[in-house]
Amino acid sequence: MVKVFGGVAVLRGVDLPVGEHSVVALIGGSGSGKSTLLRCASLLETVDDGQVLLDGEDVTDPRVDADQVRRRLGVVFQAYNLFPHLSVLDNVTLAPTVVHGRPKAEAVDEARTLLTRIGLADKAGEYPDRLSGGQQQRVAIARALAVRPRVLLLDEVTSALDPELVGEVLALVREVAAQGMTILMATHEMGFARQVADTVAFLSDGVVLESGPPAQVLGDPVQPRTRRFLSRVIDAGRL
Repeated sequence: MVKVFGGVAVLRGVDLPVGEHSVVALIGGSGSGKSTLLRCASLLETVDDGQVLLDGEDVTDPRVDADQVRRRLGVVFQAYNLFPHLSVLDNVTLAPTVVHGRPKAEAVDEARTLLTRIGLADKAGEYPDRLSGGQQQRVAIARALAVRPRVLLLDEVTSALDPELVGEVLALVREVAAQGMTILMATHEMGFARQVADTVAFLSDGVVLESGPPAQVLGDPVQPRTRRFLSRVIDAGRL
């Protein structure tokens, strides 16, 4: 996959398989291409060269309806992006009813189940500005799960949170992963990647420089640039 902005190649031939029911963690420094990769995978950015395959289908083919593809994906970004004028329950039920056409009662029942699962059943009637950052991000993940996605794409979902709130969001992602959801996530939480990911991919200057099991990439990396990156992470206390 290749993506160019203003003549600068941000992604330079990324090839990254994501197996069904697996968790792939993208690591790398700022500007390495992690967020751009996720935006291309979710068709929020056009791919300049290469393909994105979903269930064996080339979803970057211009004949493919991108909106239909996005309906099969759940995406959560750093910012919570909840609708401030809607209650928590309405935020979670909006896409299933409006985009997917599910009956309102079915969507509400499923949303309440999701809110119970994330420990926020008592917040169903609240508005986002009455929730903590960690609660808002958990609602954002629940909203993504409400569309029953084939793949969950997570872009640094803890980076905007206070340190004491990071754990509750990561616990939810860990639970979702344990239940078999296919996840592609960019993260700076190396300890979490070590525990949860099936594959860790290190991006540097728009290429996947190294990928493999967490124990190998995080514990015994082959590439010097991977080792240098991880040494900085260790110094920052994130590994």
